[in-house]
Amino acid sequence: MIISINLNKCLNQIMSNITVKKPIVEINKTKIFRDMSRVITRINLPGNISRIPKIFERVQRINEKEAALLLQNVNENFSGRHKNVDDIFINNFNIISEYFTLKNVISNTKKLLIGAYFTMEYSIESAALFNPSIIPHPDQTGVEAGNLRFILSLRATGEGHISSIVFRTGILNENGTFLLDNLSKFVETPKISNDKYYDSHLFQLKLKDMKTWSDRTARVFEMLPLKFSLLELKASIESLHLNLKERGNDEEIKNILWLANSNYFIKFNEKNEISERVIFPVSDNESRGIEDARFVRFQEDNGEITYYATYTAYNGITILPHLLATKDFLNFDIITLNGKAVQNKGMALFPRKIRGKYAMLSRQDGENNRIMFSDHLHFWQESIIIEEPTMPWELFQIGNCGSPIETSEGWLVLTHGVGPMRQYSIGAILLDLENPVKIIARLHEPLLKPNENERDGYVPNVVYSCGSLVHKDSLIIPYAVSDLSSGIAYVKLKNLLSIMKSNN
Repeated sequence: MIISINLNKCLNQIMSNITVKKPIVEINKTKIFRDMSRVITRINLPGNISRIPKIFERVQRINEKEAALLLQNVNENFSGRHKNVDDIFINNFNIISEYFTLKNVISNTKKLLIGAYFTMEYSIESAALFNPSIIPHPDQTGVEAGNLRFILSLRATGEGHISSIVFRTGILNENGTFLLDNLSKFVETPKISNDKYYDSHLFQLKLKDMKTWSDRTARVFEMLPLKFSLLELKASIESLHLNLKERGNDEEIKNILWLANSNYFIKFNEKNEISERVIFPVSDNESRGIEDARFVRFQEDNGEITYYATYTAYNGITILPHLLATKDFLNFDIITLNGKAVQNKGMALFPRKIRGKYAMLSRQDGENNRIMFSDHLHFWQESIIIEEPTMPWELFQIGNCGSPIETSEGWLVLTHGVGPMRQYSIGAILLDLENPVKIIARLHEPLLKPNENERDGYVPNVVYSCGSLVHKDSLIIPYAVSDLSSGIAYVKLKNLLSIMKSNN
């Protein structure tokens, strides 16, 4: 079913008297709710790996006829929920067979059945669907003049509070109609590329930034070409280990491999819809989730377009900022961010360079809005405070709600503020186009705050966004509702800018 909202029917009025205790903007809203039927498959390993051969032997003892009936029952229950379910079972069989030596030939039926025993479903949206960002779709083929095809990214959270990135698509029409495309019932995880080539110079810089550099680590790279693969890296490490004098501190080797495994490529099946794609945690750094992706359409000086997203990788103990890069939403490059200025959440990249440098909003201290500049996209060392909490609704802490939006009046930045009873509201500031360290206008009242219908959820009293866009004369704001579902709000851009400037 296509969801349609007519923007012409919701005239967003800015209140002329900002001192009255009413919302500054009256906004029409729609909600996007979680769908617990959207499931992926994951390998189902026992807590104690030594149990794998025992489980394998139990299934092996089932006679072929009974095995065929069991497999038939599994297929009847699950083949309609996943594409190519046999491939999933065989892949998981191959994974668990690495834990022991196969003594006899196994029938294909038994391989599939054993694979099924070591497979589980995971409902990616069972707990929440929230913290959205919106960007123009890279493919505008067939879209009527004045309309815009878009991609909406969302943070999906399932069992165990593991977060991943999911997508929706739709059309913003010139006549004010907002259309969400049909949502596929299938979900797929990507293939992980093992043939990634690393830049030796950048890799060494990252190790030095991690304080993991010594004569011994330098020896690893002496034997590597300027562009090297993971296999070449492991071969170089092995050659050092063969020389007992070079064993040294294995923590150094662990850090080298940790960094290599934290930077990888993923690729989706191009035949599947974008709404079927889910970026699920892969590396150890992401084992407890991928949080709050802030997507932005970035334009290089030569006009080349890349879609970037900053996100927080979480392993249950520490966080590690990452950068995701794609041109087509099929192929993604996952890169670690480095430097003392990227040690907290809430990084938001500007959509172009400013005075020859990359620029990014941040919040290193967990309290203030900051900005930082860099010559290299992967390295960020220094930050500057541009905004401290000043309004009653944000005195606890502030942060950004996604990448800045370039307007003729300045860089429009949506912010979030935390007030009494941990209530999150969305505000706005305007930064100077040439000198974004300078705030030239701001809202003194929240643009959005939780209403009575939005207060309850997994984390109550929260509205939050990870990225908005301007289409024609409207600012389109996707936002999270108490970490449970998501909504979409609209406001006339010229009215918003007008009230912001009048505040100053």
